[in-house]
Amino acid sequence: MAFNHLPAAMHDALEALSVMAVTHSVPMAKNQRPSRPAGDTGSRPSPGVVLDRLAAGGSRSSRITHTEHMPAREGRHAVWPHRIRPEVIAAITEAGIEHPWAHQAEAAEHALDGESVVIATGTASGKSLAYLAPVLTTLLDGSEAPNGRGATALYLSPTKALAADQRRAVRELAAPLGNRIRPAVYDGDTPVEEREWVRQYANYVLTNPDMLHRGILPSHPRWASFLRALRYVVIDECHTYRGVFGSHVAQVLRRLRRICARYGSEPVFLLASATSAEPARAAARLTGLPVTEVSDDASPRGELVFALWEPPLTELHGERGAPVRRTATAETADLLTDLTRQGVRSVAFVRSRRGAELISVIAQERLAETDRALARRVAAYRGGYLPEERRALEQALHSGELLGLAATTALELGVDVSGLDAVLIAGYPGTRASLWQQAGRAGRSGEGALAVLIARDDPLDTFLVHHPEAIFEQPVESTVLDPDNPYVLAPHLCAAAAELPLTEPDLALFGPAAPGLLPQLEGAGLLRRRSTGWYWTRREHAADLTDIRGGGGSPVRIVESGTGRLLGTVDEAASHSAVHEGAVHLHQGRTYLVRELDLKDSVALVEEAVPPYSTTARDTTSIAVLDTETEIPWGAGRLCFGSVEVTNQVVSFLRRRLITGEVLGETKLDLPPRTLRTRAVWWTVTEDQLDAARITPEILGGALHAAEHASIGMLPLFATCDRWDIGGVSVPLHPDTLLPTVFVYDGHPGGAGFAERAFHTARAWLTATREAIASCECDAGCPSCIQSPKCGNGNDPLHKRGAVRLLTELLRPTPPTPETPEAARREAPGAPPAPGAPVTPTGPEAPAAPTGPPST
Repeated sequence: MAFNHLPAAMHDALEALSVMAVTHSVPMAKNQRPSRPAGDTGSRPSPGVVLDRLAAGGSRSSRITHTEHMPAREGRHAVWPHRIRPEVIAAITEAGIEHPWAHQAEAAEHALDGESVVIATGTASGKSLAYLAPVLTTLLDGSEAPNGRGATALYLSPTKALAADQRRAVRELAAPLGNRIRPAVYDGDTPVEEREWVRQYANYVLTNPDMLHRGILPSHPRWASFLRALRYVVIDECHTYRGVFGSHVAQVLRRLRRICARYGSEPVFLLASATSAEPARAAARLTGLPVTEVSDDASPRGELVFALWEPPLTELHGERGAPVRRTATAETADLLTDLTRQGVRSVAFVRSRRGAELISVIAQERLAETDRALARRVAAYRGGYLPEERRALEQALHSGELLGLAATTALELGVDVSGLDAVLIAGYPGTRASLWQQAGRAGRSGEGALAVLIARDDPLDTFLVHHPEAIFEQPVESTVLDPDNPYVLAPHLCAAAAELPLTEPDLALFGPAAPGLLPQLEGAGLLRRRSTGWYWTRREHAADLTDIRGGGGSPVRIVESGTGRLLGTVDEAASHSAVHEGAVHLHQGRTYLVRELDLKDSVALVEEAVPPYSTTARDTTSIAVLDTETEIPWGAGRLCFGSVEVTNQVVSFLRRRLITGEVLGETKLDLPPRTLRTRAVWWTVTEDQLDAARITPEILGGALHAAEHASIGMLPLFATCDRWDIGGVSVPLHPDTLLPTVFVYDGHPGGAGFAERAFHTARAWLTATREAIASCECDAGCPSCIQSPKCGNGNDPLHKRGAVRLLTELLRPTPPTPETPEAARREAPGAPPAPGAPVTPTGPEAPAAPTGPPST
């Protein structure tokens, strides 16, 4: 029997593709514009006072496990490079910015020198201005050409909301420059009648990688004049391009560079990133070009009070009688309600669409009990809304009409939510970089800020709120992406050939794996080789071969059965678990039940209802080893990395009572299985190790299963992923290894680099896993240590003490033996240290050599 843990690509991945670009709060300085909404003149309470009010009453103060106080710092000014045009400097000064910070001036200098540059500094440090100053200067130079467009710039953002927000910012800043600067958004929401004007006359086009992939590059002849004059490509929030999504974007950018070269242009890339490890290396991997790094943040920072908050245990019992902790959703709804009553402008960042809707509904209901006007000042914001709904919410947030917002990552990336006093983070967002990005969104007008991380009932969250050093004393992670993944590269080679026939000199641009894939694409009838190169052979659009967000397939439309009204969409990869028959679907505060999921026509029919429960899909998973790429001794067992095939099927769903999370029942489903070829890390244990750990056959399955669950929960501490990006299977006797085996695999076709990172940090990763299980206060296992919310086996069997003993034995120091020669270790670069080597259990080891140059 196999025990499994499903990844996001087969679940509800892509709800949170990226994370907010934020770090620390910023005090007012001479070059900081006031961002408090007009008419809001009240003084803000200090963040410490706000936290004291939240903790007052009952047992709330005991829920704060740690408070970190981060002091303010002074900023360092510089002067703009002399090549920045006086009109641009005057416009910047008119906007209230008298002097640039040192990092802004340094980045502008590199850009004007024709060097690609990545600016990796904190939130509100002025990254946008650092690239806008040279871009606006170049566009002004180009406006003096005979055709009025001698230079153009392309801006890429991971979300439509950020592009729209940046257009507003550019228009405001460039207003004194007249119509010589013509910014325009070009995305799926752009009306057809406006698109020709954008192509012919705009000189600063704001779009996203999806539109570049499907709309601009396949139609490049219509963009010829724009691409011929392209001088700069701005890539905002570049740290979000990780995993499979980042790998796809890396290939889209290579296609862009190839098309530009055919039109005679060679644009400079200007990248903006939140603070991250090795930003220049990651940016080079993304663009395929050398990139200069500017990471010394010279902007000032105000006081930040950061609290870690653990919801209390309740009297309820969950699966297998385990104690149930109050949900992070319910706790965050309470805190958002209290902050709104205090008049504290706040955003609660939530990891799921359902969670964002629930928090807003609960807060609205509780506020309405005392003040209906306040209830109207709280809302939800998530992906899947229609364009007009998104724009209305964004405007209400900008105007200050909204006091509280429960938002998914659909809003987060760089959108100017100015004037916030507090940020609530409902569950660890997957990486330390993401955590700091979200926390830094408060305090943007220069005053103190409060951030609160509310732990979910989850191994990693529980570990972190009791090990603050893992947050506050560890560096942020490196970005992981793999453009050479054949599942990523192959469709982009086809798309490139459809844009312009591929030639031998082109192949170096796409990486070393490209030549080997071309014969396979020829054999599949996708490409045909002629004397001049490789040609696309099909009538359909080559760009439709892949969804760069990693979902694959057509989005499933969510339609109200009685009216035929389109409520929104869900990714095809998430449809089996998100909109199966009987699922509860939330939209704009209203609750719907899914009556039918039509996979053939990609439609989910829903009707409005008010069930007293939420739903969670269950699945079964099996795994087969296709190829063992690397194998090293691990004590008496083995640690392996390679390719696997995963077969998954959603088989049922649980109904859980709202707020408490109590399980009410389970309903069977009849959905087809899916297969996934991906990459995995796995470890085996021997009979001798089982005997030493006192693991009998009766508890073996439960011990392996518990270790698998906890290791998946802890991996985001060591790789830039979250537990919904990965899956796992544990088997007491696997047919391919003939030993008890635990697998952890990437939930994306071809892999995303997460399992490989796990292989390279295995000792520290599994040490932290053991500590998380052993230190949990429960007796027999609970969601805070070994239970999983998406376990296909209903969290049965699990054996907490067996898992601790098993991991202890696996990690036991042993002297070098003939079975663990140094020669074998040298054959596996970056392999875990030999058993017995010193490790740091609460933080990642030094980054392994990446497979490429970035939220259970």
